[in-house]
Amino acid sequence: MKARFTLITLLALLSAPALAALQTVTLSVPGMTCAACPFTVKAALNKVDGVSQVEVSYPEREAVVTFDDTRTSVKALTQATTNAGYPSTQTATEVDPE
Repeated sequence: MKARFTLITLLALLSAPALAALQTVTLSVPGMTCAACPFTVKAALNKVDGVSQVEVSYPEREAVVTFDDTRTSVKALTQATTNAGYPSTQTATEVDPE
């Protein structure tokens, strides 16, 4: 009985990372004014722990970011772009109602 409990506990602990949900968010980055700006924005977002993919579009002035919501948040992403000199906000169609 004790061995079964230990096995179940161990499996639960090992599967916890699998429960993490990847989220994708679109950030509006209106301060990008040249074709080189997306490189800085992308580098800043890639430095955030938990970010797995970043696509930045200069013509749309947007960044689409996929991240692990157990390791980071939209607030951390917008803070990263702001710290790099490019303030951003989550697009209006995706803003959480909270």
